[in-house]
Amino acid sequence: MVRAIVGANWGDEGKGKITDMLAETSDIIVRFQGGSNAGHTIINDYGKFALHLLPSGVFYGHTTSIIGNGVALNIPYLVKEINDLVEKGVPKPKILVSDRAQILMPYHVFLDRCEEERLGKASFGSTQSGIAPFYSDKYAKIGFQVSELFDEELLKEKVARVVIQKNVLLEHLYHKPPIDQDELLKTLLEYRDMIEPYVCDTALFLQEALKAGKTVLLEGQLGTLKDPDFGIYPMVTSSSTLAAYGAIGAGIPPYEIQDIICVVKAYSSAVGAGEFVSEIFGEEADELRRRGGDGGEFGATTGRPRRMGWFDAVASRYGVRMQGATEVALTVLDPLGYLDEIPVCIGYEIDGEVVKDFPVTAKLAKAKPVYTKLPGWKCDIRGIRNYEELPEATRGYIEFIEKELGVPVTMVSNGPNRSDIIYRNK
Repeated sequence: MVRAIVGANWGDEGKGKITDMLAETSDIIVRFQGGSNAGHTIINDYGKFALHLLPSGVFYGHTTSIIGNGVALNIPYLVKEINDLVEKGVPKPKILVSDRAQILMPYHVFLDRCEEERLGKASFGSTQSGIAPFYSDKYAKIGFQVSELFDEELLKEKVARVVIQKNVLLEHLYHKPPIDQDELLKTLLEYRDMIEPYVCDTALFLQEALKAGKTVLLEGQLGTLKDPDFGIYPMVTSSSTLAAYGAIGAGIPPYEIQDIICVVKAYSSAVGAGEFVSEIFGEEADELRRRGGDGGEFGATTGRPRRMGWFDAVASRYGVRMQGATEVALTVLDPLGYLDEIPVCIGYEIDGEVVKDFPVTAKLAKAKPVYTKLPGWKCDIRGIRNYEELPEATRGYIEFIEKELGVPVTMVSNGPNRSDIIYRNK
């Protein structure tokens, strides 16, 4: 059986915690897209961790963690992340890396920074982790696949070819020093030695595991609204954030994905530029940011303050639909306990008309939020494990969201720890 855990919105929904929790009953956890440009925060018995490339199920001894072919593989970053876990007392996880994954190169990070600098005020708000240049190269067929590290003659020839193209950009567009061909080849051979113990045909491994009845968990990065096709283009990421891509990014048949858990936040937050209809500002935003998450709403990778907003039913319903969600995990509900009333965005006003369906970006830029207000519960709900023990107003808020989404809310997260979860019947 294959389950996918994906985000409904801009990312930052709390997927890491849900993956960490469901990994307990899984055999294999797979990262299927993205790179080290976003992070998942995990709090468990070992401490607090911000994972970036490793799947969020690495804390269990019985699991195998896979970096799929769809991932932007930053090799030194991955090795450092593994070593950091071990140094903090976590048993060394079993990691497999796809031989078809492509390598995020040092020049991808540098080019990302150069382009954001060149664009100035028109920049994309990139995390400058090299993701857009990486995926550009992958689809331009000038990326380096892990398997190519083990053919030195092929590698030399390809390095010579790629360096010519990159140096034209660096010298003539960005006015930066050129890449040294010999140094780049040396770096790639060092990468080969670092990654060799983990490399295998992970697609074959997964397909054989499924035949043997193993349970696989696919972990996505970011959320629907950052998808390059269905998100707020062009302020999106560079790989598909949808559960459907999980089959491609892991190398399994699409029909194997039977359960899609879409993680939805009880309010909205986003890192980076782009349209955000229910965004709030000033002291109202600062108060929610301070109370939100565990220790405040700041990016797990960048440390940047997240943009804050109220729950957006239009965006979330769209996000859940595009993911094909079979169930919803509602997260970070507990910080809202300070509010007398809780605004919820239930529609967008565009050119004088109220719409309930999420539009394309050009129309989104003109949208104004239409709010309703729900009663707050004015108390701390952490520690509650039984749904019926939640205050009536809290249950009313959850059930209002469930009705708006049209998908069952089966899990409610009311605290940062793995055990802070309330299960509801589907």
